[in-house]
Amino acid sequence: MTSPEISKIAWGSMKVAGQAYKDCKVWPGGSRTWDWRETGTDHHPGVQPADVDEVLKKGVKTLVIGRGMSEALQVPTSTLDYIRSQGIDVLVFQTEKAVQEYNSLAAQGAKVGGVFHSTC
Repeated sequence: MTSPEISKIAWGSMKVAGQAYKDCKVWPGGSRTWDWRETGTDHHPGVQPADVDEVLKKGVKTLVIGRGMSEALQVPTSTLDYIRSQGIDVLVFQTEKAVQEYNSLAAQGAKVGGVFHSTC
């Protein structure tokens, strides 16, 4: 299974395999809305292990995190440590750069997943 291309990124909008999202999770073979309310996520303290766990369980070797257009979404060291403890590489960027990196890895056939915030 390949990781789907993110075909559009703009403030508050992303498109993956024809589906429109505000914030999204992607993995080899799928994608879905990233609903922060599921885990109580907010800009501070930021991305929690519970936010990424679903994607990590999809067999990814690399996880890309998009922190938002202005990088307002924090990524605590504890979350990075959790991801790495699962044997998964993690890359954290401003969202447009994160999408570019994710798409590049996906195009190379890498088992890549991601969580992306498309506003602040």
